[in-house]
Amino acid sequence: MTHAAPVIGITTYGRNEAGEFCLWGTYIDAVRSAGGIPLLLPPGEPHLDQVLSRVDGLIFAGGGDIDPTHYGGEVHPTLYKLDAERDRFELALATAALQHDLPLLGICRGAQVLSVASGGRLIPHVVDVFGNDVVHRVAQSQHTHHWVNVLPDSRIARIVGVTTMEIVSWHHQAVESAPPGWQAAAYAADGLIEALEHIHHPWAIALQWHPEMSASYDPLQQRIFHAFIAAARSRDLAIAPTQD
Repeated sequence: MTHAAPVIGITTYGRNEAGEFCLWGTYIDAVRSAGGIPLLLPPGEPHLDQVLSRVDGLIFAGGGDIDPTHYGGEVHPTLYKLDAERDRFELALATAALQHDLPLLGICRGAQVLSVASGGRLIPHVVDVFGNDVVHRVAQSQHTHHWVNVLPDSRIARIVGVTTMEIVSWHHQAVESAPPGWQAAAYAADGLIEALEHIHHPWAIALQWHPEMSASYDPLQQRIFHAFIAAARSRDLAIAPTQD
């Protein structure tokens, strides 16, 4: 038996009008390129313990907004793609996963899911708080690029080997402040939190940006996925049964 390729669960978008679940292939490509086997996890799965027992790591993918009722927020006119089924599933999965030693990677909405599951709050619309000095999203259907500053003593800095890097950004909401158990690891020039790291969990990182969108050509984003897969592989080897 070989444990060289860890299985990575990736949450998908909610049901579309045709009742289909889907996910951008860039998530799958990034996991495969780093040596993992992607396993898509659509919303609605009730058997969370069995999911957690069958994967070596979890990626919480991007997507629409989280319903503000989950973090005591107010309805904002810019909210879009609210999905009760996806919120319930991902928040429950995140809460359960944080109690395990599975490596966790939150991406954009996924970073917000991990934050809300940990008792954090979100900024409903970034422009209302930070203005337009840094453009975090050109339009609902269009991403952009900007630079982030990585704290030099953070896990992310050790992974990427730099303290400033250009990232792909596509969001209008963000984590308000580091929730209990987490600490900020990177900021945009306007002060917005761009990355969080869990203080006690063995490997839990939440990125407000989209590393999967540039992992095919950006070595720094590739390093994030390779570090994540390496952590999942190490866990897999640690729990593998002894072979005679």
